Amino acid sequence: MALAQTPDPVEIVRRSVEQDRLNFRRANDYSYVQHTEQREFDEKGRVRKSESRTYDVIVIDGVPYEKLIARNGRPLDPSEARREQEKLDSELERRRKEDPASRSRRRREAEKRREEGREFAREIPEAFTFRLAGEEVLDGRSVWVIEAEPKPGYKGRARRADLLPKFRGRLWIDKEDYQWVRVEAETIAPVRFGWILAKLDPGAKMVFEQRRIHGEVWLPSHARMQLSARLALVKKLRGEVEVFWKDWRKFQTDSRITEVSEAPADPAP
Repeated sequence: MALAQTPDPVEIVRRSVEQDRLNFRRANDYSYVQHTEQREFDEKGRVRKSESRTYDVIVIDGVPYEKLIARNGRPLDPSEARREQEKLDSELERRRKEDPASRSRRRREAEKRREEGREFAREIPEAFTFRLAGEEVLDGRSVWVIEAEPKPGYKGRARRADLLPKFRGRLWIDKEDYQWVRVEAETIAPVRFGWILAKLDPGAKMVFEQRRIHGEVWLPSHARMQLSARLALVKKLRGEVEVFWKDWRKFQTDSRITEVSEAPADPAP
Protein backbone atom coordinates (compact mmCIF):
# COMPACT_ATOMS: atom_id res chain seq x y z
CA MET A 1 0.00 0.00 0.00
CA ALA A 2 1.44 3.39 -0.99
CA LEU A 3 2.22 5.80 1.81
CA ALA A 4 0.34 9.09 1.91
CA GLN A 5 2.40 11.93 0.51
CA THR A 6 3.50 14.56 3.01
CA PRO A 7 1.81 17.87 2.21
CA ASP A 8 4.06 20.63 0.89
CA PRO A 9 3.93 23.48 3.46
CA VAL A 10 4.84 26.09 0.83
CA GLU A 11 1.85 25.09 -1.30
CA ILE A 12 -0.41 25.08 1.75
CA VAL A 13 0.63 28.64 2.58
CA ARG A 14 0.38 29.79 -1.03
CA ARG A 15 -3.14 28.39 -1.33
CA SER A 16 -4.12 29.95 2.01
CA VAL A 17 -3.04 33.39 0.78
CA GLU A 18 -5.28 33.04 -2.27
CA GLN A 19 -8.21 31.80 -0.18
CA ASP A 20 -7.86 34.78 2.15
CA ARG A 21 -8.17 37.14 -0.81
CA LEU A 22 -11.48 35.52 -1.78
CA ASN A 23 -12.62 35.50 1.84
CA PHE A 24 -12.07 39.25 2.10
CA ARG A 25 -14.91 39.91 -0.35
CA ARG A 26 -17.39 38.00 1.81
CA ALA A 27 -16.18 39.76 4.97
CA ASN A 28 -17.38 43.09 3.59
CA ASP A 29 -20.95 41.83 3.99
CA TYR A 30 -20.69 41.82 7.78
CA SER A 31 -20.88 44.36 10.58
CA TYR A 32 -19.46 43.63 14.04
CA VAL A 33 -18.48 44.83 17.50
CA GLN A 34 -14.80 45.55 18.12
CA HIS A 35 -13.40 45.84 21.64
CA THR A 36 -9.85 47.19 22.02
CA GLU A 37 -7.83 47.18 25.24
CA GLN A 38 -4.50 48.96 25.75
CA ARG A 39 -2.24 48.29 28.72
CA GLU A 40 1.02 49.93 29.69
CA PHE A 41 3.44 48.14 32.05
CA ASP A 42 6.10 49.43 34.42
CA GLU A 43 9.67 48.09 34.65
CA LYS A 44 8.49 45.18 36.83
CA GLY A 45 5.75 44.12 34.40
CA ARG A 46 2.87 45.51 36.47
CA VAL A 47 -0.02 47.26 34.73
CA ARG A 48 0.56 51.00 35.10
CA LYS A 49 -2.22 52.21 32.83
CA SER A 50 -5.16 50.51 31.15
CA GLU A 51 -7.98 51.73 28.93
CA SER A 52 -10.47 50.24 26.51
CA ARG A 53 -12.91 51.29 23.81
CA THR A 54 -15.74 49.39 22.17
CA TYR A 55 -17.05 50.17 18.70
CA ASP A 56 -19.93 49.06 16.56
CA VAL A 57 -18.52 48.80 13.04
CA ILE A 58 -20.51 48.89 9.83
CA VAL A 59 -19.35 48.99 6.23
CA ILE A 60 -20.45 52.08 4.33
CA ASP A 61 -19.88 51.72 0.60
CA GLY A 62 -16.96 49.36 1.17
CA VAL A 63 -15.32 51.35 3.99
CA PRO A 64 -15.64 50.37 7.69
CA TYR A 65 -17.11 53.05 9.96
CA GLU A 66 -16.48 52.84 13.73
CA LYS A 67 -19.17 54.10 16.05
CA LEU A 68 -17.96 54.37 19.65
CA ILE A 69 -20.44 52.68 22.03
CA ALA A 70 -18.47 52.12 25.25
CA ARG A 71 -15.34 53.31 27.05
CA ASN A 72 -13.52 51.33 29.76
CA GLY A 73 -16.32 48.78 29.89
CA ARG A 74 -19.07 51.34 30.45
CA PRO A 75 -21.67 52.51 27.91
CA LEU A 76 -21.36 56.12 26.82
CA ASP A 77 -23.44 58.66 28.68
CA PRO A 78 -26.53 59.77 26.73
CA SER A 79 -25.04 63.05 25.50
CA GLU A 80 -21.89 61.42 24.10
CA ALA A 81 -23.91 58.57 22.59
CA ARG A 82 -26.09 61.17 20.87
CA ARG A 83 -22.99 62.88 19.44
CA GLU A 84 -21.70 59.56 18.10
CA GLN A 85 -25.05 58.91 16.41
CA GLU A 86 -25.01 62.40 14.94
CA LYS A 87 -21.54 61.78 13.51
CA LEU A 88 -22.75 58.55 11.91
CA ASP A 89 -25.84 60.27 10.48
CA SER A 90 -23.62 63.01 9.10
CA GLU A 91 -21.33 60.47 7.44
CA LEU A 92 -24.28 58.63 5.89
CA GLU A 93 -25.66 61.92 4.57
CA ARG A 94 -22.24 62.90 3.19
CA ARG A 95 -22.02 59.61 1.33
CA ARG A 96 -25.53 60.05 -0.08
CA LYS A 97 -24.61 63.46 -1.45
CA GLU A 98 -21.21 62.44 -2.79
CA ASP A 99 -20.89 63.26 -6.47
CA PRO A 100 -20.06 60.42 -8.90
CA ALA A 101 -16.53 61.68 -9.64
CA SER A 102 -15.60 61.84 -5.93
CA ARG A 103 -17.13 58.44 -5.29
CA SER A 104 -15.23 56.91 -8.18
CA ARG A 105 -11.96 58.47 -7.02
CA ARG A 106 -12.47 57.26 -3.45
CA ARG A 107 -13.22 53.74 -4.62
CA ARG A 108 -10.12 53.69 -6.83
CA GLU A 109 -7.97 54.78 -3.89
CA ALA A 110 -9.52 52.13 -1.63
CA GLU A 111 -8.94 49.45 -4.26
CA LYS A 112 -5.33 50.60 -4.63
CA ARG A 113 -4.77 50.15 -0.89
CA ARG A 114 -6.39 46.70 -0.98
CA GLU A 115 -4.22 45.68 -3.93
CA GLU A 116 -1.11 46.79 -2.02
CA GLY A 117 -2.24 44.53 0.82
CA ARG A 118 -2.74 41.62 -1.57
CA GLU A 119 0.70 42.15 -3.10
CA PHE A 120 2.23 42.12 0.38
CA ALA A 121 0.41 38.87 1.22
CA ARG A 122 1.61 37.25 -2.00
CA GLU A 123 5.19 37.82 -0.86
CA ILE A 124 4.71 35.62 2.21
CA PRO A 125 5.15 32.21 0.50
CA GLU A 126 8.40 33.45 -1.05
CA ALA A 127 9.85 35.28 1.96
CA PHE A 128 10.01 32.36 4.39
CA THR A 129 11.26 28.81 4.71
CA PHE A 130 8.34 26.69 5.89
CA ARG A 131 8.36 23.44 7.86
CA LEU A 132 5.36 21.25 8.53
CA ALA A 133 5.52 20.83 12.31
CA GLY A 134 2.47 18.57 12.68
CA GLU A 135 -1.29 18.47 12.76
CA GLU A 136 -3.69 19.51 15.54
CA VAL A 137 -7.35 20.14 16.28
CA LEU A 138 -7.97 23.81 17.04
CA ASP A 139 -11.38 25.25 17.84
CA GLY A 140 -12.86 21.95 16.72
CA ARG A 141 -11.20 21.96 13.29
CA SER A 142 -8.28 19.97 11.89
CA VAL A 143 -5.30 22.17 11.09
CA TRP A 144 -1.77 21.96 9.81
CA VAL A 145 0.86 23.52 12.04
CA ILE A 146 3.56 25.25 9.99
CA GLU A 147 6.69 27.00 11.24
CA ALA A 148 8.06 29.94 9.24
CA GLU A 149 11.64 31.24 9.31
CA PRO A 150 12.62 34.26 7.20
CA LYS A 151 14.93 33.66 4.26
CA PRO A 152 18.21 35.54 4.87
CA GLY A 153 18.60 38.52 2.57
CA TYR A 154 15.15 38.23 1.03
CA LYS A 155 14.22 41.32 -1.00
CA GLY A 156 10.57 41.61 -1.87
CA ARG A 157 8.91 43.88 -4.39
CA ALA A 158 5.72 44.75 -2.56
CA ARG A 159 5.37 47.87 -0.45
CA ARG A 160 6.72 47.22 3.08
CA ALA A 161 7.94 43.74 2.08
CA ASP A 162 11.16 44.70 3.86
CA LEU A 163 9.30 43.98 7.12
CA LEU A 164 8.92 40.26 6.43
CA PRO A 165 12.53 39.18 7.16
CA LYS A 166 12.19 40.76 10.60
CA PHE A 167 9.64 38.20 11.78
CA ARG A 168 9.48 34.49 12.47
CA GLY A 169 6.17 32.75 12.95
CA ARG A 170 3.96 29.74 13.40
CA LEU A 171 0.74 29.17 11.43
CA TRP A 172 -2.30 27.01 12.13
CA ILE A 173 -4.03 26.54 8.75
CA ASP A 174 -7.45 24.90 8.40
CA LYS A 175 -7.18 21.68 6.40
CA GLU A 176 -10.59 22.08 4.76
CA ASP A 177 -10.82 25.82 4.03
CA TYR A 178 -7.11 26.72 3.95
CA GLN A 179 -7.75 29.66 6.25
CA TRP A 180 -5.41 30.89 9.00
CA VAL A 181 -7.05 29.81 12.26
CA ARG A 182 -4.20 31.16 14.35
CA VAL A 183 -0.93 33.00 13.72
CA GLU A 184 1.89 33.63 16.18
CA ALA A 185 4.71 35.96 15.16
CA GLU A 186 7.76 37.41 16.88
CA THR A 187 10.12 40.18 15.82
CA ILE A 188 13.74 39.07 15.44
CA ALA A 189 15.08 42.47 14.39
CA PRO A 190 14.11 46.09 15.15
CA VAL A 191 11.01 47.23 13.26
CA ARG A 192 10.83 50.97 12.62
CA PHE A 193 7.60 52.84 11.92
CA GLY A 194 6.04 56.27 12.27
CA TRP A 195 8.54 58.34 10.27
CA ILE A 196 11.36 56.43 12.00
CA LEU A 197 10.43 58.07 15.31
CA ALA A 198 9.57 54.76 16.97
CA LYS A 199 10.63 51.15 16.72
CA LEU A 200 9.70 47.72 18.02
CA ASP A 201 12.56 45.92 19.72
CA PRO A 202 13.26 42.25 18.97
CA GLY A 203 11.01 39.96 20.97
CA ALA A 204 7.70 41.74 20.35
CA LYS A 205 5.03 39.04 20.09
CA MET A 206 1.79 39.00 18.11
CA VAL A 207 -1.15 36.58 18.00
CA PHE A 208 -4.04 36.65 15.54
CA GLU A 209 -7.05 34.30 15.49
CA GLN A 210 -10.02 33.76 13.17
CA ARG A 211 -13.26 31.78 13.32
CA ARG A 212 -15.64 30.41 10.71
CA ILE A 213 -18.87 32.42 10.89
CA HIS A 214 -22.26 31.25 9.58
CA GLY A 215 -20.53 28.47 7.66
CA GLU A 216 -19.51 30.83 4.86
CA VAL A 217 -16.74 33.20 5.90
CA TRP A 218 -13.70 33.41 8.18
CA LEU A 219 -13.57 36.53 10.35
CA PRO A 220 -11.21 37.83 13.05
CA SER A 221 -12.00 36.90 16.65
CA HIS A 222 -8.94 37.93 18.65
CA ALA A 223 -5.56 39.63 18.31
CA ARG A 224 -2.88 40.53 20.83
CA MET A 225 0.41 42.37 20.47
CA GLN A 226 2.89 42.39 23.34
CA LEU A 227 5.56 44.93 22.62
CA SER A 228 8.68 46.55 23.84
CA ALA A 229 9.20 49.76 21.90
CA ARG A 230 11.06 53.03 21.93
CA LEU A 231 9.19 56.25 21.19
CA ALA A 232 11.23 58.91 19.44
CA LEU A 233 13.99 56.26 19.75
CA VAL A 234 14.51 57.32 23.38
CA LYS A 235 11.57 56.63 25.70
CA LYS A 236 11.14 52.94 26.50
CA LEU A 237 7.56 51.66 26.40
CA ARG A 238 6.32 48.24 27.47
CA GLY A 239 2.74 47.48 26.67
CA GLU A 240 0.07 45.28 25.20
CA VAL A 241 -2.79 45.84 22.79
CA GLU A 242 -5.59 43.29 22.65
CA VAL A 243 -8.56 43.31 20.30
CA PHE A 244 -11.72 41.18 20.37
CA TRP A 245 -14.18 40.97 17.49
CA LYS A 246 -17.67 39.59 18.13
CA ASP A 247 -21.36 39.82 17.24
CA TRP A 248 -20.76 39.50 13.51
CA ARG A 249 -24.01 40.31 11.65
CA LYS A 250 -24.80 39.93 8.00
CA PHE A 251 -24.88 43.51 6.81
CA GLN A 252 -27.81 45.09 5.01
CA THR A 253 -28.35 48.70 4.06
CA ASP A 254 -30.95 49.03 6.81
CA SER A 255 -28.84 47.29 9.49
CA ARG A 256 -29.61 48.67 12.92
CA ILE A 257 -26.64 50.12 14.77
CA THR A 258 -26.06 48.83 18.31
CA GLU A 259 -27.90 50.97 20.82
CA VAL A 260 -26.19 52.37 23.90
CA SER A 261 -27.90 49.88 26.19
CA GLU A 262 -26.50 47.00 24.11
CA ALA A 263 -22.84 47.88 24.56
CA PRO A 264 -21.15 44.69 25.80
CA ALA A 265 -19.84 44.81 29.35
CA ASP A 266 -17.82 41.62 28.89
CA PRO A 267 -15.23 41.92 26.08
CA ALA A 268 -14.48 38.22 25.95
CA PRO A 269 -15.45 36.52 22.66
